Amino acid sequence: MLEIAGVVVLGIAAQWIAWRTRIPAILPLILTGLLVGPIADYFIGFKIIDPLFSEIDPHSDEGHFFHEKSYRGLFAGETLFYFVSLAIGIILFEGGLTLNRKEFKGVGSSIIKLISLGSAVTFFGAGIATHYIMGLNWTISFLFAGLIIVTGPTVIAPILRNVPLTRNTATILKWEGILIDPVGALVAVLVYNFITSGENGQEFTIHAITSFFKILIIGTALGFSAAYGLYIAIKNHWIPHYLLNVVTLALVMGVFVLSDELAHESGLLTVVVMGMALGNLNVPHLKEILYFKESLSVLLIAALFILLSANMEMEQLLLLGGSAALLFAVVVFILRPLAVFLSTIGSELSTNEKLFISWVGPRGIVAAGIASLFGIKLTQEGYPGAEMITPLVFMIVLGTVLLNATTARMIAGMLGVTMEKSDGILIIGAHKAARLMAKYLQDNNRHVVVLDSSEEKIKQAQAEGLEVIQSSVYSEDLEENYELLDMGYLLAMTGSNDVNQFACDKFGDTFGENGTYRLISSTELASKADTSELSIISKQDDYINFQEAARDHPEVHEYHVESAEQFEEVMQILNKHRKSVPFLVKGSNGLMEIVGDNFDVETVLAEGGEVVYIGKKIETVA
Repeated sequence: MLEIAGVVVLGIAAQWIAWRTRIPAILPLILTGLLVGPIADYFIGFKIIDPLFSEIDPHSDEGHFFHEKSYRGLFAGETLFYFVSLAIGIILFEGGLTLNRKEFKGVGSSIIKLISLGSAVTFFGAGIATHYIMGLNWTISFLFAGLIIVTGPTVIAPILRNVPLTRNTATILKWEGILIDPVGALVAVLVYNFITSGENGQEFTIHAITSFFKILIIGTALGFSAAYGLYIAIKNHWIPHYLLNVVTLALVMGVFVLSDELAHESGLLTVVVMGMALGNLNVPHLKEILYFKESLSVLLIAALFILLSANMEMEQLLLLGGSAALLFAVVVFILRPLAVFLSTIGSELSTNEKLFISWVGPRGIVAAGIASLFGIKLTQEGYPGAEMITPLVFMIVLGTVLLNATTARMIAGMLGVTMEKSDGILIIGAHKAARLMAKYLQDNNRHVVVLDSSEEKIKQAQAEGLEVIQSSVYSEDLEENYELLDMGYLLAMTGSNDVNQFACDKFGDTFGENGTYRLISSTELASKADTSELSIISKQDDYINFQEAARDHPEVHEYHVESAEQFEEVMQILNKHRKSVPFLVKGSNGLMEIVGDNFDVETVLAEGGEVVYIGKKIETVA
């Protein structure tokens, strides 16, 4: 009981420290695990948290510390391996849910090459380097190489949240981190099968190819089938709302186990495919499922890293030396850049973007988890060199995370791959008028995201081709959403003035650094309150006016003006018209301003421009 509580408490504490210090959680988690595991064993004679269940020798110092006959550890026999496998499967499913096919456009070929050609470069390069630098046999060397192919989504995400990267760079790193996990796992499984099959040359080659295609077919088919089945069940209300999250969890675990039974080690691919398919099917209540899985993933990641690092022995850590440091340098400074540059030949990425992607390649939970699984199994079976797998992989994981977490922002600034300005626009509210405004801005080459808690409105916005987030402004994790990294303008347009004001107060500095605006309230409009000091979207039109204009005439029009005087004339007509609501002034010089703000008309319209409005088209001004 003490150890179970300790894992949870220490894991969440480490996650909190990571949040406060803005570093990937994997770093404090692994260090915590090492402290309560091998380091504690070295200094006090026993592990404070021991993942493997065993009887305590009553004649040992540890036995006397407790009582004459006792037990320690959490998982007996193979159950630790089963727990790790299922936990990794759930984490990868949650990662798959976040993959949106729309983001794939423009950088799709680079991502595909990174997880194919890039993986091959890392695999063969690291295998050869490990053999000659560490002196390990070829099979163990290539098993290690297969394990370090992966870049972990759990460690990429904090970097993307904290560094405002260019959109293509962030998208490639995000997709690579999730998609490459099952690729690395499959490669590691094939090499593991080779080792345990007795290295029978041609016989294994046929077996490996057969196994690969079997895993690919079963993983893909079962993943898509499970996702579509759950989609149909949710859409037809066959699952009560209060059981939705736990039914999804049960299905993920069931499909993972079934897939592994049909094709050994195919479960990882199955759950990633299931998550990706489900995330792109417009599933009702998907956001609730994602929130639940995110919370569960936080707990699982905390437990996994502490358990896996605590399971190591001090003798394994002491095996690392100068040769291991050289191997680390080859993997990080030679193989990663080589893989990235070969994979992005002919892409639209700049040289500096390629250099930054080369720099950021932290390994994560899948590498550490599978390394522990295979390393322990092979060591127990007496394979020479197997004892080096786990410490070498943990060295790569810790080293890359520490390196990337501490230098990513600095390197991004040096290479100039951060966004020069945050000119994205976040619109709070997905009603008709807000969607018309968002569509217009999007058609004018602005990155627009529409946020609303209403599932129906979100669906309407998606059908109109808008980028959306289904969430509440009261959500605690909204600021961590790296889809909103380039937001510089905030337009709060809901029907509740309290919600609008809350959004402006809470997110003004985060998402509205260049401009934070809200709708004027009906009370302010009726009382003719002084709003000169407030940033308001059209000081003559409240939520009702916007809605009525959008309902009666769901169109956006532009009226060309040549001067500030003509602008004032058009504004007077629009304000009297009551069926047309202005919201934007677009200058020919590229400047855009919200009409309700106290902007410099002469500057914006120095070369003429357009007054943009929703509603009925007005007649030409004389």
